[in-house]
Amino acid sequence: MTDQRADLEWRDGSVPVSRRFDDPYFSLDDGVAETQHVFLAGNDLPARFKNGFYVAELGFGTGLNFLVTLAAWRTAGVEGRLHFTSFEAFPMRVSEMIAALSAHEGLPVDVFDVKDDLIPPHLSGADYDLHVVYGDARDTLPTWDDMADAWFLDGFSPAKNPELWGDALLAEVGAHTKSGGTCATYTAAGFVRRGLDAAGFDITRTPGFGRKRHMTRGVKR
Repeated sequence: MTDQRADLEWRDGSVPVSRRFDDPYFSLDDGVAETQHVFLAGNDLPARFKNGFYVAELGFGTGLNFLVTLAAWRTAGVEGRLHFTSFEAFPMRVSEMIAALSAHEGLPVDVFDVKDDLIPPHLSGADYDLHVVYGDARDTLPTWDDMADAWFLDGFSPAKNPELWGDALLAEVGAHTKSGGTCATYTAAGFVRRGLDAAGFDITRTPGFGRKRHMTRGVKR
């Protein structure tokens, strides 16, 4: 676990904003639609789902991406289990996550019905395994012993949280991606695209969500 916690303020009463990074946790327009566009469609999901499919993520935040992914998995009627591992340095308290997620309908928020202050490092249900790895991803990802089919790169803005977009960490993302695996992120910053290319991904800049003109998708060579 970790002694670090998210430091929040609330915009419009429902959107959590990190004071540390001066950045909202999800789109001010529609967080669910943003996840569906950037991270699901950006990784060709749900079409690629199969038993044992493995998603990894930088930045667990409110847990929104996991819940949207699990909802898509269930809607697709995939048999078997979804594996999802997220790396998070400054976790939100469960009560804060639930408050943030209350603005979104139709999500399986009940999976976060836990008694702890933080989401436990491992949660499992009939059709999912969720692991949350607490701590600085620059330290924890190199020692992770799994490989992802798809990466959700969802750290705060590269301009405000450059630690999560450095070449060394992106190289670890590449090293922990299966051949033919994918990555997607909301940012189209040039140094991020170059870092992912150096990490072994074929990179494409595609239309972004909402106010963002472009986003980035990658396929592992």
